[in-house]
Amino acid sequence: MKRTIRKVAVLGSGVMGSSIACHFANIGCEVLLLDIVPKELTEEERAKGLTLNDKIVRNRIVQTSFDKCLKSSPGPIYSKKFISRISLGNFEDDLPKIKDYDWTIEVVVENLEIKRKVYEQVEQHRKPGTLITSNTSGIPIHLLAEGRSADFKRHFAGTHFFNPPRYLRLFEVIPTPDTDPEITKFLLHYGDLYLGKVSVLCKDTPAFIGNRIGVWALLKVIDTMRKYDLNVDEIDKLTGPVIGRPKSATFRTSDVVGLDTLVKVANNLYAALPHDEGREIFKLPDVVNKLDENKWLGDKTGQGFYKKVKDKSGKSEIYTLDLKTLEYKPKQKVKFTTLETTKTIDNLRERFKVLLAGKDKAGDFYRDSFYGLFQYASNRIPEISDELYRIDDAVCAGFGWELGPFETWDALGVEKTVKAMEGMGYKPAQWVYDMLAAGHQSFYKVEAGQRKYYDIPSKSYKSIPGREGFIILENLSNNIVWKNAESKVIDLGDGVLNFSWHSKSYTLGSAVIEGLNKAIDLAEKDFQGLVVGHQGADFSLGANLGLVFMYAIEQDYDEIDFMVRMFQKSVMRLRYSSIPVAVAPAGRTLGGGCEMTLHADVAVAAAETYIGLVEVGVGLIPGGGGTKELTKRVSDRYLEGDAEMNALQSAFMNIATAKVALSAEEAREMGILRPQDRIVVNRDRQILEAKRAVLQLAQAGYTQPIPAQNIRVLGRSGMALVAAGVNGMKMGGYISDHDAKIAMKIANIMCGGDLTAPQEVSEQYLLDLEREAFVSLCGERKTLERIQAILTGGKPLRN
Repeated sequence: MKRTIRKVAVLGSGVMGSSIACHFANIGCEVLLLDIVPKELTEEERAKGLTLNDKIVRNRIVQTSFDKCLKSSPGPIYSKKFISRISLGNFEDDLPKIKDYDWTIEVVVENLEIKRKVYEQVEQHRKPGTLITSNTSGIPIHLLAEGRSADFKRHFAGTHFFNPPRYLRLFEVIPTPDTDPEITKFLLHYGDLYLGKVSVLCKDTPAFIGNRIGVWALLKVIDTMRKYDLNVDEIDKLTGPVIGRPKSATFRTSDVVGLDTLVKVANNLYAALPHDEGREIFKLPDVVNKLDENKWLGDKTGQGFYKKVKDKSGKSEIYTLDLKTLEYKPKQKVKFTTLETTKTIDNLRERFKVLLAGKDKAGDFYRDSFYGLFQYASNRIPEISDELYRIDDAVCAGFGWELGPFETWDALGVEKTVKAMEGMGYKPAQWVYDMLAAGHQSFYKVEAGQRKYYDIPSKSYKSIPGREGFIILENLSNNIVWKNAESKVIDLGDGVLNFSWHSKSYTLGSAVIEGLNKAIDLAEKDFQGLVVGHQGADFSLGANLGLVFMYAIEQDYDEIDFMVRMFQKSVMRLRYSSIPVAVAPAGRTLGGGCEMTLHADVAVAAAETYIGLVEVGVGLIPGGGGTKELTKRVSDRYLEGDAEMNALQSAFMNIATAKVALSAEEAREMGILRPQDRIVVNRDRQILEAKRAVLQLAQAGYTQPIPAQNIRVLGRSGMALVAAGVNGMKMGGYISDHDAKIAMKIANIMCGGDLTAPQEVSEQYLLDLEREAFVSLCGERKTLERIQAILTGGKPLRN
C-alpha cells in the first residue's frame, strides 16, 4: 500500500509537541497542533470580559506554548512563512478533525493513564489505517496500546524524537508485537528520507537505545571523575571536542538540558533495571541529588554546574561549581600533558589512541570511562538491539558524538583494547571474544565503498540496511584520483568527481584552491561533472584570515591582490567550466564558502545550512565574487524602476550587515539560493543528490556558459540613495566611520563605480572593483584590529 503523509496531527503542545509540529511544517506538511482547554480564566482574561467559552481562551494553552516555542533559540522553524502551515486548536473542539489526518502523534504528559485516555478519544475519531504514534521517552510502548482495537494496534508504534527535533537527528522507532512490520518499515524510511533523521529501530526496553547508552555514559563520566578527583572544568575540557563530542561536553550539556531531566531519567532507569549489571551507575551521587534539591538545575533556574556572575565593574563572568564545597569559583585553566600531545592530531580516530595511552590523570580518566562504556555497550546486545551499529547510530545522532562506542573501540584496536579492559576489570560480553576467535578483528569494515558491520548471530559482516541512498566519502579511499595536504579529488562513479577538503575550519587557503582547480581540470578532461562538498561539520568558514593578516601587517598588498585574484578566477571556473558543477553546502558556509555556493551551476544545500557573506564583520567586503554575484542576480531579475532599487537595497543590506541565513530556506528568501537550487533534509543523502543533479545537467546537454557582459548597474544615482542611508545611520550613531567607509565601498561595487548614468557592465568589471576594495581595506588599521581580535581573542593591535 502506498502511503503518503500530507497532514499530521500533534497532540500536546509542550516543548516537544510544538517543536515536532514545526519540523513537520518545515518539510511541507499541514499540521494540526492541539492541547487541553483551560479550566480557569487568567486575571487578564477576566479584565477583558472573556469567558471559558471564548475561542481565544479555549486555545490559550496551545497558543502560549506555540508562541514560546517560536521564540526559542535556536529556532524550530526553517522560515517564518512556514508557520502558516500549522493550525492550533484544543482537544474538546478540534479532535474530530484528526479523521482527515494521515498521522497522529501523541506528545502529552508522561503519564500512562493520561495517555490511555487520549488514545480512547483518538480511537473515536481517527480514520482506520492512519498512523498513530507516541513520542514517549519512558513508558513501555506495549502498555500504551493495551485495550485498543486491532487496527489501532497494527498502526501504532513509538516514534521518539530528541530535543530539539529540528536539530538532533535521532528518530527512534519502537514497534510493539502487534505493529504491522510494513508500518515499522515505513516509519524508518520516512524518518530518514523526509524528516532528515537517523532512523533507529529499537526494542521496547527502558529508555530505548539513545538515552540508555548516552545517559549511562554521562553518569559513568561522573563516576570516573570522583574516582580520580577531577573537577567540573577538567571534565568539560576532557569530554568536549577533543573526543568528538559537542562543546557543551558533560556539565554544560546538563545545564542546558536541565539537571532535573537527567535526574528523572536516571532514577527511572535505576528503578526499571534491577538486573542490569551497570545499574549502580544510574544511582545518582549525593551531590547531584543536592543540586536537584536546591533547584540548581542549570540555565532554567540561573545556576547549575555553572553560574553567570557580575564583577565589580558589571562585567559578566562564568563561575564553576566546586562539587566538594558547593561554592562557585572562577573557571580554572585546564592543562593536561595528554591533551597537549594531541593538539596537532586532526584525525579523531588517531587522536583516541594517544588519549587512552596517556600517562597522566587524563589518560586514567579516559581508560576508565571508555573501557566501562565498551563493557556496558557490549552487554546490551541483544537486550536493547540485535545489531551493534544501531547503538552507535543512536548515541551519535542523539548526543552529537562523532564516534559511537563500537566505532571508538575499533579505532583503538579491538583485541588490544579487550586485554587492557580485562586488566582494569571491564571484561566485555562473550560475543566479542567469539568474534575475535572467528578471526574478525573489527566491528566494522569497508568493502567496495560500502561500510559493513559485524553481525553477531552469523559471525559475518553485513551491509547496513537503508544506506544504499548514501555516499559516504570516507569509505571511498580507494577512489582517490588526486590529493594534496588539505584536499582530495574522489571518483564518485558514473563519470562524476567529488572535490573535498579538510583544512582547519575548512578555510580556503592555497592548497584548497589548488585542489579545486585540479578537480575542474580533471573533470573537464575525462568526466561528466563535479560535486564540490565534503561531510565535515561545516562547509567553510571562508578565507584564511591569518594569511590575510600577515600580508596586511607586512603591507604586501601585491600578495593580497594575487590571493584575491586567484580566488575570483577559481570561483568563476565553477560557473564557467565546460562541465556542470554542483556545490553542496552544509553547516556554516561563510564568506568564501558562500561565494563558492553562489557560483555553482546548481547548489544542493543541506536544510541546516547557515550561509552568508560575513566579511564586513572583519572590516572587509566579499571579494571573491560575492558582491558581484548578488549585483548580477538583481540585474537578472528586475527591469528598471522602484523594484530594481528595492532589490538592490535588500542585497546591499544583506552584505553590509553580514546577515547569515539560519536555514537553506532562509537562504533562498535572501537570494543566496535560487529557485532551481535544491534543499536536502537528510545530510547523509546530500552528496548522492548532488551527483544526481550533475548527471541530470550533463544528460540534458550541458553547454558551457559565457560570462555576462550585460549586468545593469545604477551608477551615481544608486550611490546617492545608498549614501543618504549610510550617512543617516552614521549621524544616528548606529555605525562607525569605518563601517560607513565599508558600506560605501560595497555600494560602489554594486552601483558600478563612478558612472554618470545607469549602464551595463561585465562580470569582470565588477570583480575588479571588488578586488580593489578588498585590498584597500586591508590597509586600514580598523580592519586589522578586527581581524586580530578574531585571531587572538581580542588582544590589542601593537604598533
